[in-house]
Amino acid sequence: MVATSFVSQNLVGRQAELRQVGEILAADGDLILTGVPGIGRRTLIRWAAQVYGAKVVEIDCLRATDYKRFLELLAEGFLDSFESQTEISLIQRWSQNQPLTLQQASSGRLRFVWHLASGKEWGLFQALLTLPQVLAEWLECRVVLVLQNFSHIRSWDRHSKWEHYLRHEIQQQSRVSYVLVTTVAERWVQQSGLQVVSLGPLPDRDLSLWLETASTGLKFEPDAITLFLSYVQGHFGDTIALLRRISEQVQSESTQEGTKEPINATASAARQQPLETKPHPASPSLFLIQPHHVHRSTLALVEDLSVTFESLIFLLPPQPSAGARKPCPRPYR
Repeated sequence: MVATSFVSQNLVGRQAELRQVGEILAADGDLILTGVPGIGRRTLIRWAAQVYGAKVVEIDCLRATDYKRFLELLAEGFLDSFESQTEISLIQRWSQNQPLTLQQASSGRLRFVWHLASGKEWGLFQALLTLPQVLAEWLECRVVLVLQNFSHIRSWDRHSKWEHYLRHEIQQQSRVSYVLVTTVAERWVQQSGLQVVSLGPLPDRDLSLWLETASTGLKFEPDAITLFLSYVQGHFGDTIALLRRISEQVQSESTQEGTKEPINATASAARQQPLETKPHPASPSLFLIQPHHVHRSTLALVEDLSVTFESLIFLLPPQPSAGARKPCPRPYR
């Protein structure tokens, strides 16, 4: 049976960045971590926090459609990260003097509850931002507040009041660091004093070594490895997605055959010739992956994504054609 879950037990190819981020966190610094989605930004932060004994609180600001939702996400993030009995007891102790209470929902999960008049949420925001520092002092640890898509809060924080207070408050806290996870650093970063750590593509060498240990039940031909690396371009998220698709393809073919003999794959649309997935000679359960497996699985992934992109295109506003003339305004009379 070929494995279909490929979760790395080690940090792949980011040892230099790990040391850099760890040193920043250990010095009570704040940073911006840039890179394309799926490149391993949050994974790097989690590893650095684990090495330096810090608790991680993750907030995706894209889900914060207004300040009320932002407060809910903050509260949920703290409870997701501090969930042991000792930590919950400390949170209950802290909440006794705050404008909120800790209650158990019908699902059995704990949640913060507050009932405030409109316009009174600012005090709740100030209170919630003191919680990570309080817990860090009581537990003698560090806290890393990770904010994804941070700039999205400007859609409702028009005067940057919440953003400025958040940045100021956490910079004053001695045991709390915050990390902005973004694709590129904005202009204001140059004047903020924040350190920027950028994640580029992983070297092919590191991905090759990981493939050898992660692809249980699969054996790549050299040409297949070369083609695989040329497709993923050093992107670890794409590496996992493509490896999983290849594994599923091999599993499906072996199931259809019902035997460990060489498996006839689906005929290609262009040549209508059967392609074979051969077990590796050293082991009948070790399947040999050839370039056509990599290519076909890549096309399947692209086809899956095309549906999403087509849906997004339909949501775009209509644009005038290149040759169309803009309507002339009627003269004022």
